[in-house]
Amino acid sequence: MPAVIHKKDLLFPELSYQIIGCAYDVFNELGFGHPEKFYQRAFAEALKKRDILFTEQLYFPVKFNEKIVGKMFFDFFVAEKIIIELKKDTRFSKQNIDQVNQYLKTTGITLALLIKFSAQGVVYKRMVNVNANT
Repeated sequence: MPAVIHKKDLLFPELSYQIIGCAYDVFNELGFGHPEKFYQRAFAEALKKRDILFTEQLYFPVKFNEKIVGKMFFDFFVAEKIIIELKKDTRFSKQNIDQVNQYLKTTGITLALLIKFSAQGVVYKRMVNVNANT
């Protein structure tokens, strides 16, 4: 029997577990094939049901020389700790991964969860900002 490995350096393990649970709640009820916005609405309801604090479509300005040169909107920012980006697709594209990496780099936030609702079920990727000041 393999030994259980406990990761002491895992960021926000309990909150991450609850968030992924919300994604499974959504998929178990809706299944695959809906527009992404339906999953987003259902995910917000699942977070509320678990009393998890979040902001939806959080605006974050991109600045250069103190001037706003762009803007980002996170699907969800949970407990002021974790960026959540939801996708409906069969795989994570390089563009999806680059998008979330850019969110982490620009904001200095330490953790993001990229979650997709696929024909095979819920698939997620934990993405850590190794350059964040923790």
